[in-house]
Amino acid sequence: MHEEIDVDVCPGYPVSWQAAALNTLMRGTLKPISGLLLRTDAGFLAASRLVTLAGRVPLPLPAHVSVVQEPIGSCSGEWVRAGQGLDETGVLLYFHGGGYFLCSPATHRPITWRLSAAAGCPVLALDYRQGPVHTLAESLEDAVAAYLCLLDRGYDPARIMVAGDSAGGHLTLATLLALRDRGLPPPAAAVCLSPWADLTDVPRRANRMLDPLIPAGRVEWLARRWTSGLDPRDPLVSPVFGDYTGLPPLMIVTGSTEVLRDEGRRVAERARACGVPVTYEEWRRMPHVFAILADLVPEARRVFRHIARFLAAVRSLSARDPAVLEPPDPPVRARSDLGAVVRDGSARRGSAAA
Repeated sequence: MHEEIDVDVCPGYPVSWQAAALNTLMRGTLKPISGLLLRTDAGFLAASRLVTLAGRVPLPLPAHVSVVQEPIGSCSGEWVRAGQGLDETGVLLYFHGGGYFLCSPATHRPITWRLSAAAGCPVLALDYRQGPVHTLAESLEDAVAAYLCLLDRGYDPARIMVAGDSAGGHLTLATLLALRDRGLPPPAAAVCLSPWADLTDVPRRANRMLDPLIPAGRVEWLARRWTSGLDPRDPLVSPVFGDYTGLPPLMIVTGSTEVLRDEGRRVAERARACGVPVTYEEWRRMPHVFAILADLVPEARRVFRHIARFLAAVRSLSARDPAVLEPPDPPVRARSDLGAVVRDGSARRGSAAA
Protein backbone atom coordinates (compact mmCIF):
# COMPACT_ATOMS: atom_id res chain seq x y z
CA MET A 1 0.00 0.00 0.00
CA HIS A 2 3.03 2.29 0.22
CA GLU A 3 2.83 2.61 -3.56
CA GLU A 4 0.03 5.16 -3.17
CA ILE A 5 2.47 7.69 -1.70
CA ASP A 6 5.84 6.28 -2.79
CA VAL A 7 5.96 7.72 -6.31
CA ASP A 8 7.93 10.01 -8.62
CA VAL A 9 5.83 12.63 -10.39
CA CYS A 10 6.70 15.05 -13.19
CA PRO A 11 3.50 17.04 -13.70
CA GLY A 12 2.79 17.51 -17.38
CA TYR A 13 1.19 20.93 -17.19
CA PRO A 14 2.31 23.32 -19.95
CA VAL A 15 4.53 26.10 -18.61
CA SER A 16 2.30 29.14 -18.20
CA TRP A 17 3.17 32.51 -19.66
CA GLN A 18 3.14 33.91 -16.13
CA ALA A 19 5.86 31.47 -15.05
CA ALA A 20 7.93 32.14 -18.15
CA ALA A 21 7.69 35.90 -17.64
CA LEU A 22 8.64 35.70 -13.96
CA ASN A 23 11.58 33.43 -14.74
CA THR A 24 12.87 36.04 -17.18
CA LEU A 25 12.30 38.89 -14.72
CA MET A 26 14.05 37.12 -11.84
CA ARG A 27 16.97 36.11 -14.04
CA GLY A 28 17.56 39.77 -14.90
CA THR A 29 17.00 41.27 -11.44
CA LEU A 30 16.95 39.12 -8.30
CA LYS A 31 19.64 36.67 -9.40
CA PRO A 32 22.31 39.28 -10.19
CA ILE A 33 21.38 41.35 -7.12
CA SER A 34 21.77 38.39 -4.76
CA GLY A 35 24.96 37.45 -6.59
CA LEU A 36 26.39 40.86 -5.69
CA LEU A 37 25.13 41.12 -2.11
CA LEU A 38 26.03 37.65 -0.84
CA ARG A 39 29.76 38.11 -1.16
CA THR A 40 30.68 40.17 1.92
CA ASP A 41 29.40 40.58 5.46
CA ALA A 42 28.22 44.10 4.60
CA GLY A 43 26.20 42.87 1.64
CA PHE A 44 24.85 40.00 3.72
CA LEU A 45 23.58 42.39 6.39
CA ALA A 46 22.17 44.77 3.79
CA ALA A 47 20.17 41.97 2.15
CA SER A 48 18.84 40.89 5.55
CA ARG A 49 17.71 44.43 6.43
CA LEU A 50 16.12 45.03 3.04
CA VAL A 51 14.00 41.89 3.27
CA THR A 52 13.11 42.69 6.89
CA LEU A 53 11.82 46.10 5.84
CA ALA A 54 9.90 44.62 2.91
CA GLY A 55 8.38 42.02 5.22
CA ARG A 56 6.78 44.75 7.32
CA VAL A 57 4.44 45.61 4.47
CA PRO A 58 1.41 43.36 5.06
CA LEU A 59 0.50 41.09 2.19
CA PRO A 60 -3.17 41.09 1.18
CA LEU A 61 -5.00 37.96 2.29
CA PRO A 62 -8.45 36.62 1.39
CA ALA A 63 -11.21 37.66 3.74
CA HIS A 64 -11.65 34.12 5.04
CA VAL A 65 -8.02 33.84 6.23
CA SER A 66 -7.15 34.72 9.82
CA VAL A 67 -3.71 35.25 11.37
CA VAL A 68 -3.15 35.24 15.14
CA GLN A 69 0.23 35.88 16.75
CA GLU A 70 1.25 33.76 19.72
CA PRO A 71 4.43 33.00 21.70
CA ILE A 72 5.64 29.46 21.07
CA GLY A 73 8.25 28.28 23.53
CA SER A 74 11.19 30.69 23.51
CA CYS A 75 10.20 32.37 20.26
CA SER A 76 7.01 33.48 18.53
CA GLY A 77 4.81 32.25 15.76
CA GLU A 78 1.51 32.83 14.05
CA TRP A 79 -1.56 30.66 13.64
CA VAL A 80 -2.91 30.81 10.10
CA ARG A 81 -6.40 29.53 9.40
CA ALA A 82 -7.96 29.37 5.94
CA GLY A 83 -11.61 29.71 6.86
CA GLN A 84 -14.00 28.03 9.25
CA GLY A 85 -14.61 24.33 9.80
CA LEU A 86 -10.96 23.31 10.03
CA ASP A 87 -9.95 20.28 12.05
CA GLU A 88 -8.65 21.91 15.22
CA THR A 89 -7.38 18.58 16.53
CA GLY A 90 -4.70 18.68 13.85
CA VAL A 91 -1.91 21.16 13.09
CA LEU A 92 0.74 21.74 10.44
CA LEU A 93 3.98 23.17 11.85
CA TYR A 94 5.67 25.34 9.20
CA PHE A 95 9.26 26.56 8.90
CA HIS A 96 9.77 29.41 6.42
CA GLY A 97 12.78 29.62 4.13
CA GLY A 98 15.25 32.41 3.49
CA GLY A 99 18.74 30.95 3.80
CA TYR A 100 18.59 31.12 7.62
CA PHE A 101 18.91 34.92 7.55
CA LEU A 102 15.92 36.23 5.55
CA CYS A 103 12.13 36.27 5.72
CA SER A 104 9.59 35.46 8.41
CA PRO A 105 6.17 33.84 8.79
CA ALA A 106 4.66 37.05 7.43
CA THR A 107 6.56 36.84 4.13
CA HIS A 108 5.39 33.27 3.60
CA ARG A 109 1.65 33.70 4.16
CA PRO A 110 0.95 33.00 0.45
CA ILE A 111 2.15 29.49 1.28
CA THR A 112 0.85 29.03 4.82
CA TRP A 113 -2.77 29.99 4.24
CA ARG A 114 -2.97 27.68 1.24
CA LEU A 115 -1.36 24.89 3.25
CA SER A 116 -4.04 25.38 5.88
CA ALA A 117 -6.67 24.85 3.19
CA ALA A 118 -4.79 21.86 1.72
CA ALA A 119 -4.29 20.18 5.08
CA GLY A 120 -7.72 21.10 6.43
CA CYS A 121 -6.26 22.31 9.72
CA PRO A 122 -4.53 25.37 11.25
CA VAL A 123 -0.92 26.12 10.34
CA LEU A 124 1.52 27.23 13.01
CA ALA A 125 4.28 29.21 11.27
CA LEU A 126 7.30 29.46 13.56
CA ASP A 127 9.41 32.62 13.78
CA TYR A 128 12.57 30.72 14.70
CA ARG A 129 15.88 32.42 15.45
CA GLN A 130 18.09 33.11 12.42
CA GLY A 131 21.48 34.44 11.46
CA PRO A 132 23.52 36.48 11.35
CA VAL A 133 23.04 36.72 15.12
CA HIS A 134 22.00 33.11 15.72
CA THR A 135 23.28 29.72 14.66
CA LEU A 136 21.91 26.61 12.98
CA ALA A 137 21.84 24.97 16.38
CA GLU A 138 19.58 27.67 17.78
CA SER A 139 17.22 27.46 14.82
CA LEU A 140 16.97 23.70 15.29
CA GLU A 141 16.50 24.10 19.03
CA ASP A 142 13.53 26.40 18.38
CA ALA A 143 12.00 23.97 15.89
CA VAL A 144 12.22 21.01 18.26
CA ALA A 145 10.89 23.14 21.12
CA ALA A 146 7.88 24.15 19.02
CA TYR A 147 7.07 20.52 18.29
CA LEU A 148 7.38 19.66 21.99
CA CYS A 149 5.12 22.61 22.78
CA LEU A 150 2.44 21.11 20.50
CA LEU A 151 2.77 17.77 22.29
CA ASP A 152 2.48 19.52 25.67
CA ARG A 153 -0.73 21.16 24.45
CA GLY A 154 -2.20 17.74 23.86
CA TYR A 155 -1.84 17.34 20.11
CA ASP A 156 -1.61 13.73 19.01
CA PRO A 157 1.60 13.21 16.96
CA ALA A 158 -0.55 11.36 14.44
CA ARG A 159 -2.41 14.66 13.89
CA ILE A 160 0.73 16.81 13.51
CA MET A 161 2.36 17.51 10.13
CA VAL A 162 5.58 19.40 9.48
CA ALA A 163 6.55 21.40 6.39
CA GLY A 164 9.07 23.96 5.21
CA ASP A 165 10.67 25.53 2.16
CA SER A 166 14.34 25.97 1.20
CA ALA A 167 16.20 26.54 4.50
CA GLY A 168 12.88 25.70 6.17
CA GLY A 169 12.95 22.41 4.26
CA HIS A 170 16.42 21.84 5.73
CA LEU A 171 15.01 22.62 9.17
CA THR A 172 12.11 20.23 8.56
CA LEU A 173 14.46 17.34 7.76
CA ALA A 174 16.85 18.16 10.61
CA THR A 175 13.93 18.36 13.04
CA LEU A 176 12.62 14.95 11.98
CA LEU A 177 16.07 13.42 12.47
CA ALA A 178 16.53 15.14 15.84
CA LEU A 179 13.11 14.02 17.12
CA ARG A 180 13.81 10.45 16.03
CA ASP A 181 17.23 10.44 17.69
CA ARG A 182 15.68 11.58 20.98
CA GLY A 183 13.12 8.81 20.82
CA LEU A 184 10.20 11.22 20.46
CA PRO A 185 7.07 10.28 18.52
CA PRO A 186 7.28 11.49 14.90
CA PRO A 187 4.66 13.62 13.16
CA ALA A 188 2.32 11.98 10.67
CA ALA A 189 3.98 13.38 7.54
CA ALA A 190 6.33 16.05 6.26
CA VAL A 191 6.44 18.24 3.14
CA CYS A 192 9.62 19.90 1.84
CA LEU A 193 9.47 22.56 -0.86
CA SER A 194 12.84 22.94 -2.64
CA PRO A 195 14.80 21.80 0.42
CA TRP A 196 18.36 23.00 0.96
CA ALA A 197 19.80 19.73 2.21
CA ASP A 198 23.53 19.71 1.48
CA LEU A 199 25.66 22.30 3.29
CA THR A 200 29.01 20.76 2.38
CA ASP A 201 31.38 22.88 0.33
CA VAL A 202 30.72 20.93 -2.86
CA PRO A 203 30.36 22.87 -6.14
CA ARG A 204 26.80 22.73 -7.42
CA ARG A 205 27.03 21.97 -11.12
CA ALA A 206 23.43 21.01 -11.87
CA ASN A 207 21.39 23.91 -13.25
CA ARG A 208 24.04 26.54 -12.48
CA MET A 209 23.07 28.44 -15.62
CA LEU A 210 19.42 27.37 -15.82
CA ASP A 211 18.28 28.43 -12.34
CA PRO A 212 16.46 31.77 -12.83
CA LEU A 213 16.77 32.87 -9.20
CA ILE A 214 19.68 31.43 -7.20
CA PRO A 215 23.38 31.86 -8.01
CA ALA A 216 25.03 28.53 -7.15
CA GLY A 217 28.16 30.24 -5.85
CA ARG A 218 26.16 32.22 -3.30
CA VAL A 219 24.57 29.03 -1.95
CA GLU A 220 28.07 27.66 -1.45
CA TRP A 221 29.12 30.93 0.26
CA LEU A 222 26.20 30.71 2.69
CA ALA A 223 26.91 27.04 3.38
CA ARG A 224 30.49 27.86 4.38
CA ARG A 225 29.24 30.63 6.64
CA TRP A 226 26.68 28.53 8.49
CA THR A 227 28.89 25.45 8.88
CA SER A 228 31.94 27.22 10.29
CA GLY A 229 33.13 25.10 13.23
CA LEU A 230 30.74 22.26 12.39
CA ASP A 231 31.08 18.96 10.59
CA PRO A 232 29.24 19.71 7.33
CA ARG A 233 28.55 15.98 6.86
CA ASP A 234 26.67 15.75 10.16
CA PRO A 235 23.11 14.73 9.13
CA LEU A 236 21.68 17.62 11.17
CA VAL A 237 23.88 19.99 9.16
CA SER A 238 23.48 18.25 5.79
CA PRO A 239 20.39 16.01 5.87
CA VAL A 240 21.37 14.38 2.55
CA PHE A 241 23.69 12.21 4.68
CA GLY A 242 21.00 11.22 7.19
CA ASP A 243 19.71 7.79 8.12
CA TYR A 244 15.96 8.16 7.55
CA THR A 245 14.92 4.96 9.29
CA GLY A 246 11.82 5.56 11.36
CA LEU A 247 10.78 8.81 9.71
CA PRO A 248 7.22 9.47 8.50
CA PRO A 249 6.16 9.71 4.83
CA LEU A 250 7.77 12.59 2.97
CA MET A 251 6.70 14.76 0.07
CA ILE A 252 9.49 16.63 -1.73
CA VAL A 253 8.69 19.26 -4.38
CA THR A 254 11.36 20.80 -6.63
CA GLY A 255 11.63 22.69 -9.89
CA SER A 256 13.44 21.01 -12.79
CA THR A 257 15.76 23.97 -13.40
CA GLU A 258 16.61 25.01 -9.85
CA VAL A 259 20.12 24.67 -8.49
CA LEU A 260 18.91 22.77 -5.38
CA ARG A 261 16.96 20.19 -7.39
CA ASP A 262 19.45 17.35 -6.93
CA GLU A 263 19.48 17.81 -3.16
CA GLY A 264 15.78 17.03 -3.05
CA ARG A 265 16.36 14.00 -5.29
CA ARG A 266 19.13 12.71 -3.04
CA VAL A 267 16.98 13.03 0.06
CA ALA A 268 14.18 11.12 -1.67
CA GLU A 269 16.55 8.33 -2.70
CA ARG A 270 18.14 8.08 0.73
CA ALA A 271 14.80 8.07 2.55
CA ARG A 272 13.42 5.35 0.27
CA ALA A 273 16.51 3.23 0.89
CA CYS A 274 15.60 3.41 4.59
CA GLY A 275 12.02 2.27 3.97
CA VAL A 276 10.33 5.68 4.05
CA PRO A 277 7.61 6.26 1.43
CA VAL A 278 8.39 9.41 -0.54
CA THR A 279 6.33 11.38 -3.03
CA TYR A 280 8.88 13.22 -5.15
CA GLU A 281 7.54 15.85 -7.55
CA GLU A 282 9.69 17.70 -10.08
CA TRP A 283 7.86 20.54 -11.82
CA ARG A 284 9.04 21.60 -15.24
CA ARG A 285 10.85 24.96 -15.40
CA MET A 286 9.58 26.08 -12.02
CA PRO A 287 11.85 28.33 -9.91
CA HIS A 288 12.99 27.81 -6.35
CA VAL A 289 10.02 27.55 -3.91
CA PHE A 290 7.60 28.40 -6.69
CA ALA A 291 4.67 27.78 -4.33
CA ILE A 292 5.21 31.26 -2.86
CA LEU A 293 4.21 32.71 -6.26
CA ALA A 294 0.69 31.30 -6.02
CA ASP A 295 -0.90 34.75 -6.31
CA LEU A 296 0.68 35.07 -9.76
CA VAL A 297 1.52 31.66 -11.24
CA PRO A 298 -1.07 28.94 -12.03
CA GLU A 299 1.40 26.09 -11.41
CA ALA A 300 2.05 27.46 -7.92
CA ARG A 301 -1.65 27.21 -7.13
CA ARG A 302 -1.91 23.71 -8.55
CA VAL A 303 0.89 22.36 -6.36
CA PHE A 304 -1.29 22.80 -3.28
CA ARG A 305 -3.81 20.38 -4.76
CA HIS A 306 -0.98 17.86 -5.07
CA ILE A 307 0.02 18.48 -1.45
CA ALA A 308 -3.60 18.03 -0.36
CA ARG A 309 -3.75 14.66 -2.17
CA PHE A 310 -0.54 13.50 -0.50
CA LEU A 311 -1.72 14.45 2.98
CA ALA A 312 -5.14 12.87 2.37
CA ALA A 313 -3.46 9.67 1.15
CA VAL A 314 -1.30 9.51 4.29
CA ARG A 315 -4.37 9.92 6.49
CA SER A 316 -6.29 7.32 4.48
CA LEU A 317 -3.52 4.74 4.70
CA SER A 318 -3.08 5.32 8.41
CA ALA A 319 -6.82 4.98 9.02
CA ARG A 320 -7.06 1.75 7.01
CA ASP A 321 -4.06 0.09 8.60
CA PRO A 322 -2.03 2.01 11.20
CA ALA A 323 0.75 -0.59 11.00
CA VAL A 324 1.41 0.36 7.36
CA LEU A 325 2.95 3.68 8.38
CA GLU A 326 4.24 2.64 11.79
CA PRO A 327 7.96 3.42 11.86
CA PRO A 328 10.48 0.80 12.97
CA ASP A 329 12.66 1.31 16.00
CA PRO A 330 15.17 4.12 15.36
CA PRO A 331 18.84 3.28 14.99
CA VAL A 332 21.29 4.06 17.77
CA ARG A 333 23.90 6.62 16.76
CA ALA A 334 26.63 8.69 18.28
CA ARG A 335 25.93 12.26 19.30
CA SER A 336 27.32 15.00 17.05
CA ASP A 337 28.28 18.56 17.98
CA LEU A 338 25.12 20.13 16.55
CA GLY A 339 22.96 17.21 17.62
CA ALA A 340 23.97 17.72 21.25
CA VAL A 341 21.89 20.88 21.30
CA VAL A 342 18.63 19.05 20.72
CA ARG A 343 19.20 15.36 21.38
CA ASP A 344 19.88 15.76 25.11
CA GLY A 345 16.98 18.13 25.63
CA SER A 346 19.16 20.08 28.02
CA ALA A 347 20.30 22.96 25.81
CA ARG A 348 19.36 26.42 26.94
CA ARG A 349 18.59 29.48 24.90
CA GLY A 350 21.79 30.92 23.49
CA SER A 351 23.64 27.60 23.16
CA ALA A 352 25.77 27.36 20.05
CA ALA A 353 27.62 24.61 18.34
CA ALA A 354 30.89 26.11 17.28
